[in-house]
Amino acid sequence: MSTGRGQDGLLAPEHVLHRAAERLAHQFTGMVNAETVERVVFESYTALVRTATVSTHLPSLAEKFSRDRLTALAQSRGLIAKPVPEILYVCVQNSGRSQMAAAITRHLAGDRVHVRSAGSQPGAGILPGVIEVLAEAGIEVNEEFPKPLTDDVVRAADAVVTMGCGDACPFYPGKRYLDWQLDDPADLDLDGIRHVRDEIRRHVEDLLAELTPAGPTT
Repeated sequence: MSTGRGQDGLLAPEHVLHRAAERLAHQFTGMVNAETVERVVFESYTALVRTATVSTHLPSLAEKFSRDRLTALAQSRGLIAKPVPEILYVCVQNSGRSQMAAAITRHLAGDRVHVRSAGSQPGAGILPGVIEVLAEAGIEVNEEFPKPLTDDVVRAADAVVTMGCGDACPFYPGKRYLDWQLDDPADLDLDGIRHVRDEIRRHVEDLLAELTPAGPTT
C-alpha cells in the first residue's frame, strides 16, 4: 500500500526529498531536467538545515523553497513568462528587514508584483518583534521563513534591494540594484522596529510607484 503524502513527516528525509524531487520534476518537465531538480531540492534542504532549530517540517519547506528556485531558474531562461515585475529583497539573516519589505510589498501591491526575499546568512526564524509590528499593520507572515540567497533568484529579479548585506549579492548587468540603509531590527526594541517598518513602507511605496503604473494601493 502506498504511503499518503500526509505521512511524509514520518518518513526519512531522503525519501521525502526524493518524492518532492519527483513531483517538481513532473511540474517542470521540459524546462529543467530531473537531475537539476533533484540537486536543487537536496541543496535547498541542506541550506535550511544549517540554521533550523526544528527539523520536523524542513522537507516540506525545502520543497516550497525549491519550487520557487526552479521557477526563478525557468524565468531567467525565458521558459516561464514574468507577467509582473520581480523584486528581490536581501538582508543578512532574512529574519527582519527583507522579510518586512517583502510582506509590506505584497500588502501594498497585491498581484501587481512578485516578491522574493533571501539572506546572505539566514537566521533560524523571523524575529518575534518583526512579526508583532507587522501584525499591528494588519500584515501576517505566518508562512514565511528565512531562505539563503541563491544565484537563480537574483537572475530572475528585475529589481534587487539590499539592506546591510554588503557585497554578498552577485551583480548582473541589466538589473536595477538599490541599497536601503536601515537599522537591523535584531538590535532594536519594538518602537525601533516600528520606525524601521514605517521607513521600509516609504521606500516600498516609492519603488512601486516606479515599477507599477498604478502605484501602490492603500
